[in-house]
Amino acid sequence: MSDPDSDPIYREALILAELAAREAAEFIQSHAGAVAADLIHEKGLNDIVSFVDEGAQDIIVGLIRRAYPDHHILAEEGFNPAELEPRHREGYSWIVDPLDGTTNFMHGVPQYGISIALMLNGKAMMGLVYDVCRGESFSAIRGAGARFGDASCRVSRTSLLADSLIATGFPYKQFDYLDAYTECIRRFWQDSRGVRRPGAASLDLAWVACGRFEGFFEQGLMPWDVAAGALIVEEAGGRYSDFSDSDGAHLGSEIVASNQLIHDEMIERLIPLRTADAK
Repeated sequence: MSDPDSDPIYREALILAELAAREAAEFIQSHAGAVAADLIHEKGLNDIVSFVDEGAQDIIVGLIRRAYPDHHILAEEGFNPAELEPRHREGYSWIVDPLDGTTNFMHGVPQYGISIALMLNGKAMMGLVYDVCRGESFSAIRGAGARFGDASCRVSRTSLLADSLIATGFPYKQFDYLDAYTECIRRFWQDSRGVRRPGAASLDLAWVACGRFEGFFEQGLMPWDVAAGALIVEEAGGRYSDFSDSDGAHLGSEIVASNQLIHDEMIERLIPLRTADAK
């Protein structure tokens, strides 16, 4: 395969992703504050969806299918667990979250985004995270660096956890490890400048990439939550892993991402969750 930086498919895919995200964002914002309670339903415990999520996904998936009819698409709404099987990671595959932060959207909290990634044989090659409320775009092509709008994007240079601002996502569907999670939060509260829980993992990762946060960690995630954001962090000079510091976090259920400089300190404070998971 040619160098990703010179392979036109990834630049063409990014242009398409930006177009799809902007069209979907316009649709989402046209319904902000206007979704009746009886039009919201639960996919699972504390996991809600509405016609807005589904409509945004239709816009994005429709554009991708027209441009790349032979590519597999893994999208959040209507997701089938069988789509996570290894055979679906062969060749080109798109991973789409049409509205990351649905609960924020439904409550009028202006922190929700769109995440679109293009994978090749299970490896993220292009990623886009679009902040619907602010109109901010974060993107990356593997080997070509990360972008914040039209400018280059880099992680922060803060070298100590004590000087860092950390983002996380609290457990909201599974509570088996709540005590261990609380202990980890306590450690970060004591040892960092602060902990935030904005409520949209893709944007949390994008904000690590552009230096607003030094680090982010969360458990109980799906591929569409992190596939694009993890690549953007990496291409911005950052680092991501699972809580045991292993690779493959972009398709796993947990992730810790950082500016590299505080990664080891973050991993140390996640020991309670690793210990709980081993039991």
